[in-house]
Amino acid sequence: MGPVSVRAVAATSATVPLQIAAIGNVEAISTVDIKSRVAGQIKAVNFEEGQDVQAGQMLFELDQEPFLQTISESEANLARDIALVEQSKANIAKDQAQLKNARAQADRALALQKEGINSREQTETVVTSADTQKASLTADEAALNSAEASVKADRARIDAAKLQLSYTIIKAPISGRAGAIQVKAGNLVKENDTALVTILQTTPIYVSFSVPQQQLAEVRLYNAKKPLVVEAATAGGTKERGSLSFIDNTVDMTTGTIKLKAQFPNHRRQLWPGEFVNVSAQLSIEPNRVVIPSQTIQTGPNGKYVWVKSADDTVSMRPVNVLRPWGDKSVIGSGLQAGETVISEGQLLLAPGSKVRVLKNNAPAEATALAGQTTGS
Repeated sequence: MGPVSVRAVAATSATVPLQIAAIGNVEAISTVDIKSRVAGQIKAVNFEEGQDVQAGQMLFELDQEPFLQTISESEANLARDIALVEQSKANIAKDQAQLKNARAQADRALALQKEGINSREQTETVVTSADTQKASLTADEAALNSAEASVKADRARIDAAKLQLSYTIIKAPISGRAGAIQVKAGNLVKENDTALVTILQTTPIYVSFSVPQQQLAEVRLYNAKKPLVVEAATAGGTKERGSLSFIDNTVDMTTGTIKLKAQFPNHRRQLWPGEFVNVSAQLSIEPNRVVIPSQTIQTGPNGKYVWVKSADDTVSMRPVNVLRPWGDKSVIGSGLQAGETVISEGQLLLAPGSKVRVLKNNAPAEATALAGQTTGS
């Protein structure tokens, strides 16, 4: 056989960025389901679906009338119990005066009995009256304690009712974008039941992605020097830049990957929660790396190899260690030197030691012949 028509390229030396690439998923930093903390009827909805809301902004109003009635009733009970406290204090003052007088009379009666002036029956009547007066004072003091406890309970009920009233105004706990309104005005809601709306914080925003565990050491090394810059490209071609903010504490044993998260300012709102994006990050720049077109690399039983043309126009199979792709080229770790010529087209007709004829890239007739050789093979 005559020389095999092929095309060839020279392996080159280039400065290659060391990058990681993955498919990432956009996640909101905070997600809050807005629920009612009290049961009631929704009176008003003060925002639009899909609207940006600010923390503290009023979202929903519930009917306040039942809560206002509860407060009025509790305040009336408080006024009643305060009056009972004052009445009990007055009764105690009266009982104390009467008890003082009754004790004085009892003391005189006992003295007169010792002198033989009063009879025993008279003395016992006076002493019994003093004891009765003391019991009445004790009862009024208990009534005062009860009335004061009722006042405290009334005030606590008023505070609780006012707190419940404050829950009728539902405000946004975070700034973010509101989703679909699940319960419209006029509907009844239960306490801590259906989510009325969900708010997502989208500025800033997270992008989570996973990389092979073999790259974990390099990621940690370069991220320790300064936050690793991460780029996210959307399906529309828009690119956003952020920084690595989280490295998971364990490797997923089923996939052999480690989960990472990058935070993006997202001021332009190009990243949307739930969206898939292409993630890339440059770890470092590697000089003097051997690169060749990816189409020159073949796969055999023993791994990757290329056909290398020697000076006498013969070819040989050369095993190579392919580190990673770089665009339409591949970075070679070992097995090839810069400047060596590798076959890029026509490999199917080659065998070790074959003679080759290198076609020019701009020769259409030769390209047609090469295509015919490849098809025939």
